[in-house]
Amino acid sequence: MPDAIFDEPRLAAIYDALDPDRSDLDPYVAMIDELGARSVLDLGCGTGVFALQLAQRGVAVIGVEPAAASLDVAREKPRADRVTWIHGDASAIPALLAVDVVTMTANVAQIFLTDPDWLATLAKARAALRPGGRLIFEARDPARRAWEEWTEEATRSTTMIAGVGRVTDWVQVTEVVGDGELVTFESPNVFESDGVVIVSRSTLRFRSRAEIEDSLHVAGFIVEDVRDAPDRPGREMVFVAKRPQV
Repeated sequence: MPDAIFDEPRLAAIYDALDPDRSDLDPYVAMIDELGARSVLDLGCGTGVFALQLAQRGVAVIGVEPAAASLDVAREKPRADRVTWIHGDASAIPALLAVDVVTMTANVAQIFLTDPDWLATLAKARAALRPGGRLIFEARDPARRAWEEWTEEATRSTTMIAGVGRVTDWVQVTEVVGDGELVTFESPNVFESDGVVIVSRSTLRFRSRAEIEDSLHVAGFIVEDVRDAPDRPGREMVFVAKRPQV
C-alpha cells in the first residue's frame, strides 16, 4: 500500500509545497535530452512534477502511480492533459508499449522491499521499453548510511502553505534491519490550523551497487553507466540500463 504522504489526500495536497526544490530532477531532464528520447514512462510519478516537465518539452509521457491521492493532484495541474495518467503499480503498465525511456526518480526504486517484487518491476519496465531503450533510476548508496541523519533535530521544519496555514514536519527512524538493509521511518505532519497530526510511515530497501547491477543483469538489462547524483554527490547512484536490441 502507498505511504500516507502520497495517498492521504490532505498530505498529498501539500506534498509539493513541503518539497518545492525539485532540482534533483534536472539531471533526469538532461539525460532525456542526451538520449534524444521522445517517449517516457515515469514509474511512480507521484504528483506529476517530472512527467509535466517532460510533457512541456514535447515528450510523450505516461505517468504510473499507485497512490490515488497523488495522482488526483497531478491531474489537476496546468496542462495535465498532455500526460497519460495510470493509477496502479508496474503491473498496470499497458502491454505492447515501446517507449524510449522508463524512469524511477527519487526513492521509487527503493520501495521494493523483496527481491521478487524488485525483479518483477524490472521485468515490467523492460517489457515497456523498445529494443535499445533505457531504464534510468537512482538509489542511495548504503555505505553512506543516510538514515543516521534522519532525526527530528536535523529535519524538523515549518512551512507556511497558502490556504492551509503552517505545517511542521520532520523525519525520524523507527527501525533498522541488519546493517541498513531495511530502514523504516515515520514523518509526522502537524497542521497548526486545527492541531491535526498525520503520521506517514515508510520503509526503504538499501541495495549495494553490486546487488543492483546483478538484478539488472538477471532482468535482461545491460548496465551502461552508473553516475553520481549531482544533487547528492557521493550519496546516490544513478543507473542507466539498456534493453538489448535483440
